[in-house]
Amino acid sequence: MHITIDHETVYSYDSPVSYSIQSLRLTPQPFDGQILRKWSVEAQGAGQLQAFADSFGNVTHTLVIDRPHDEVRIHVRGQVDTTDTHGVVRGTMEPFPPLFYLRTTEQTKSDGAIRALAKVAESASENTLDCLHRLMGAIRDAIDYQTGETESSTSAVEALANGAGVCQDHAHVFIAAARSLEIPARYVSGYLLHTDSGEETEASHAWAEALVPNIGWIAFDVANRVCATDHYVRVGVGLDYREAAPVRGVRRGGGEEALAVTVRVAQSGGSNQ
Repeated sequence: MHITIDHETVYSYDSPVSYSIQSLRLTPQPFDGQILRKWSVEAQGAGQLQAFADSFGNVTHTLVIDRPHDEVRIHVRGQVDTTDTHGVVRGTMEPFPPLFYLRTTEQTKSDGAIRALAKVAESASENTLDCLHRLMGAIRDAIDYQTGETESSTSAVEALANGAGVCQDHAHVFIAAARSLEIPARYVSGYLLHTDSGEETEASHAWAEALVPNIGWIAFDVANRVCATDHYVRVGVGLDYREAAPVRGVRRGGGEEALAVTVRVAQSGGSNQ
């Protein structure tokens, strides 16, 4: 599938910011199910962005503005070809061994409720893959998709107790539960084309990947109860949201902040080779 993406992020401040620095994880990388055809990351008033690979292998740009400003505008656009691999992720850069992804973080700690959810899925399953599919369904049943109920800092424990959240929360609970069963799991940020018709949609997205014996990494989108297909564009990975966040930074001054994000994802013409 040929997918085009146009993503703009605007931070506005009610008084001038004297200095700001941002880490931008906004560039997809190629793997067996994804080819990057064209991609650009631009920031108004920032000059040339410095690019490097972070510890997870994510393409990361550093944005620094060292003069007074009341707005930061980041614009990403590009074209990606995707192939449906039925959720199996191969050909990715893997700086860490799989067992690294058993590490817990503040956002992916488990408690009794999460471990109980995981144990129920495990006890009803014939193998790891079956267990993870059951776990995906159980978490989606337990957490309604509702915006405005959680924040970017919400933990897996808080999200499950709240019973409502967004894709980030579904991913964190899945990761916490999988790790409690000694299954390596990680957080993924990216984009999702929602429709089969190819109509333009607005969706940055998050999901999880878990390691299945004899298969490898498999992508689970708990929010939509599916393994990732060719509708998904994989961008960043990490132990949790904080390490794969599309935009993250600090500033000096600026007072109150307003954030506006516009994401347009569409299927373009042509056929995959």
